[in-house]
Amino acid sequence: MAALGLCGGLMAACGGAAAGPGQSITLYNGQHVQTTDSLVAGFEKATGITVNVRSDDEDVLADEIVTEGARSPADVIYTENTPAVQYLANKGLLAEVDPSTLDHTASRFNSSAGDFVGVSARVSVLIYNTSLISASQLPTTVLALADPKYAGKLAFAAGETDFQPIVTSVDRTYGRSAALRWLQGIKANAGSHVYPDNETISDEVNRGVVAFGVVNQYYWYRMRAEIGASNMHSKIAYFAPHDPGYILDISPAAILTSSKHQALAQKFLAFLVSKQGQEIIAHSISYEYPIASGVTTAQPETPFAQLAPNPISIRELGDGSAAIALLKEVELL
Repeated sequence: MAALGLCGGLMAACGGAAAGPGQSITLYNGQHVQTTDSLVAGFEKATGITVNVRSDDEDVLADEIVTEGARSPADVIYTENTPAVQYLANKGLLAEVDPSTLDHTASRFNSSAGDFVGVSARVSVLIYNTSLISASQLPTTVLALADPKYAGKLAFAAGETDFQPIVTSVDRTYGRSAALRWLQGIKANAGSHVYPDNETISDEVNRGVVAFGVVNQYYWYRMRAEIGASNMHSKIAYFAPHDPGYILDISPAAILTSSKHQALAQKFLAFLVSKQGQEIIAHSISYEYPIASGVTTAQPETPFAQLAPNPISIRELGDGSAAIALLKEVELL
């Protein structure tokens, strides 16, 4: 990893000399372990600060932080999507991020209030089995997922926090009534193919159990790396440019106001968006996109600059509560 041997540059990015022995922070990790483990290892080697990691689903961790309140052992939370940290921000539980850290990431990927910073990104795609459906037969708009011609062919994960931003986007674009009709339509089309997570969707599509599904792009690339190109029976396709289903999901990190280690936590966030931290993401098997310090992915996937997602803002995506309410109303949650 490029970051591990560059402590000189990193110390400037992280704001000081290496920490003394025994210093540590606690990270509540809602990100994938493939991403977090590499970043934590690089940070610990460069700074001498130990990171105690507790991993769980991001919504579970956010709820725990609210329950724990000022007693929370967490110093930092790092999630797959912004709604979980926006939920905490709305409750006044996040500290301001150092402006110099925020400056490493384009402002549109950060909290407008400065209480979380964007670290990496993924984008929603369709994964499809090439023996069951052709690229020309796939829907090009998110609303078309509800077309009855896809009955029995569609898979999605209603409980995945990755899916909530798509629901929010549909709601904000077409209105609540249209979003409810759409959810009812995709529920009917999916039938028994409403799965618990994106890994299951990817595996089921690749094995030919179902024709296509909605996931983030990195699940397909990771699966190919894990099982080998010769065992891939699927490809990915994108919705039409700027379609409400074409969502760029930002993975943010934030510091808790209750943290007893504010300075160390700020160092960790600074590392995540530094060139050294972003190079770890760029070369990681997580297949996420680095979005800070001018770093681009080294992995063989669609270049970030060529993506054409719906320009919905982090603020518009909100805390996910509207999407959850819609999903509950149609009994998908």
